[in-house]
Amino acid sequence: MEKQRKYAHFNQAKRDRLEALWKSGHIQKEIAEILGFNQSAISRELGRNRRKKRIKGSIVNGSYEATAAGHKALVRREASKYQGMKIESDSLLRGYVIEKLRLHWNPDEISGRMKDDNESFYASKTAVYDWLRSSFGQRYCAHLYSQRYTARKQKKNKSKRTLIPNRIGLELRPLGATNRTRYGHYEGDTAVSAKETRSKAALSVAYERKARYIDARKIRNMKPESHSYALKVMLENKKALSLTQDNGIENTKHRELGLPTYFCDPYSSWQKGGVENAIKMIRRFIPKGADINDYSDEYVNMVVTILNNKPRKSLGYKTANEVMRKNNLFKNISSENYALEG
Repeated sequence: MEKQRKYAHFNQAKRDRLEALWKSGHIQKEIAEILGFNQSAISRELGRNRRKKRIKGSIVNGSYEATAAGHKALVRREASKYQGMKIESDSLLRGYVIEKLRLHWNPDEISGRMKDDNESFYASKTAVYDWLRSSFGQRYCAHLYSQRYTARKQKKNKSKRTLIPNRIGLELRPLGATNRTRYGHYEGDTAVSAKETRSKAALSVAYERKARYIDARKIRNMKPESHSYALKVMLENKKALSLTQDNGIENTKHRELGLPTYFCDPYSSWQKGGVENAIKMIRRFIPKGADINDYSDEYVNMVVTILNNKPRKSLGYKTANEVMRKNNLFKNISSENYALEG
């Protein structure tokens, strides 16, 4: 028998037969073959629509009963019709959400800024996500920069090794940098081209820990001289007190920056999580599999501008640019484009 599509809906006749087969001891794979469904569809139907029962304070799956299963599916389907209706039924609210999504703001930033600006309408980040996941808003999901909903597992530390001359550990970094109570403390890192491209081009990225400000420059290669020069260009027109980096060989020329530089523990890049997250946001525009050489300096500047004009929850829904200007963190130096040398 030809199998139905993976997400085909069960009707009551199929549920009646599923109940009979399940109670007679057939396994899911056998039931899937008999009913013409994918095995995963059988597993979902049994998991979602079985009766639930409480045993010693815990909710566990009970028996599968076709009539009860059909009722649960109907209730769920009816309820799903109302997902996103708050936004869909309000043209002003809907227009605002779509406009901000196209600026690559995430639902939390949209909701927070909406409230901060005292708009005449409001939707929580949950309502925005519900709308995006409904049939009304799915087309706009492409504007979200990240599709990851679970945290990455941290890898265990490997054996330590030191390649950085005159290395100063993170434990000696000023308290104002560690607890984000003072502006001017930066993190630095690089984003490289995919190995398959055989390209040496990369991005040098700087991130202000308290203001959440991001800067990035293209570099021709990952040589220490290239990365060091790019960081120097990015930081010379800003009030910078320190820099935190990892132990990559591209950071061996750190003394040329003329700035106190501190280094994470070996294999502990999470200790500079701000710049790691900044690179994750940049990857929304320059994917991991890309050759960075394919992107112009103007395009990189455009990406940085978009990110620094997004409201951030950690900034009380202000943008990084607003915070930098308010606290006079830009020096009076022209923001002209610099040619990076390596």
